[in-house]
Amino acid sequence: MTTEIPLDNPRSHTTTLTASPKGAAICRRLARRQLTDWGLHSTHTEPFHCALLIVAELAANAITHGRLPGRGFELHLSLTTTVRRGTTLRIEISDPRGDKLPVLPAVHTLNAQTGRGLTLIDALCHRWGTIPRHPNSKTVWAELDLTDPTTPDAP
Repeated sequence: MTTEIPLDNPRSHTTTLTASPKGAAICRRLARRQLTDWGLHSTHTEPFHCALLIVAELAANAITHGRLPGRGFELHLSLTTTVRRGTTLRIEISDPRGDKLPVLPAVHTLNAQTGRGLTLIDALCHRWGTIPRHPNSKTVWAELDLTDPTTPDAP
């Protein structure tokens, strides 16, 4: 059994937003600001842009498929360093629809105007999945490995 051993305290940010197009836009701006504050825009340019696309897709899914009247969604970002994975950025979006889990489509219709968000997320991140939340909610998460723990310059 492999155990993750944190090397330092994770840097994290969590906020709750309204489940609306405006809430999704604010979510994207908050993520950009937080990732910039952590220095990802200059040190990890490609993962920075991948992370912004992942946040945009997950927020869009939360307001489209995970919306319940009067309930918002939550953005959680964390940056951790472990022995096994090096430095990892984890993006989580939680919504109140635990009964509607995301499914990666096997085939896309050529003329479809929607339905490619999870395919993008799957291509951009190293890992993604879902976690049930109490009560009857879910968290969709994606992780980007920023450093390889086997390289000499890894933290």
